[in-house]
Amino acid sequence: MDKAVLTKLETYLRRQFSNAAIRVVPRAKKKDSAEVYMGDEFIGVLTEDKEDGDTSYFFEMAILDVDLED
Repeated sequence: MDKAVLTKLETYLRRQFSNAAIRVVPRAKKKDSAEVYMGDEFIGVLTEDKEDGDTSYFFEMAILDVDLED
């Protein structure tokens, strides 16, 4: 993904989650995905899917059971 797409995705996620601390960072060895951070904490991966002339993006975030504890 190029820088313009990463910026658009970052803006979208910040707006959707009302959180200016979200950052979308390119991955070093993968060109079809990016890492998502909230501040310094890694929270998930964005993956680009191009099929039949359409492009979509999937956000995958794992939630560990220990993260749910108070």
